[in-house]
Amino acid sequence: MKIRELIDTARIPGGDELRLYRRGDDFIIAIGGNELMNSRMSGSEEALAVMSCERLRGPEAAQLLIGGYGMGFTLRAALAALGPDAKVTVAELVPEIIDWARGPMAKLAAGCLDDPRVELVIGDVAAAIAGGRGRYDAILLDVDNGPDGLVRAANDGIYSAAGLASAKAALRPGGVLAIWSAAPDARFARRLAAAGFRVEEVATRARSSGKGARHVIWFARAG
Repeated sequence: MKIRELIDTARIPGGDELRLYRRGDDFIIAIGGNELMNSRMSGSEEALAVMSCERLRGPEAAQLLIGGYGMGFTLRAALAALGPDAKVTVAELVPEIIDWARGPMAKLAAGCLDDPRVELVIGDVAAAIAGGRGRYDAILLDVDNGPDGLVRAANDGIYSAAGLASAKAALRPGGVLAIWSAAPDARFARRLAAAGFRVEEVATRARSSGKGARHVIWFARAG
């Protein structure tokens, strides 16, 4: 049996402690009793990017904002789907996450942070959204396990009526707000619709093989 080895910890600003583990060739990021990410389960995070790009009118030169680097699955999939003139801004609140990507998980990152199309912002994705009025073709959010502030209480604001209005204002006409969740949430789906989005809810598997738990992605189109 492979032993789970604690590699490092990081404090979330205004939140709890993240822990990075390694088990054999696999990596795990956990908070409290919750496993946030596992390098063996990338399917739904990749689907967040691929399906979002499929819904864009012009992926060749699209402007994307990704909230939460995580293990880089969403960023790498987005870069593969976008054209050479596209730009992807990654907002990551915890700087140690990027240190891990460039350090123990460098092989997993595969150089995606050094892609010339990528702009890395260390800070709150809510601030990036608020400062990006009419800027983005798509905003991809995977900063919690669903539409609530699991990682830190302040994240609740992202999913509130005011937070959704801010996201809508940051999108270009026809833009897409995509939100990853570990489980369905009918109340949040209704909140998206009440914010003026046209909402599509898609179930996807945790693993790229099509196996594992079912996760949910909401694609909310503005205008």
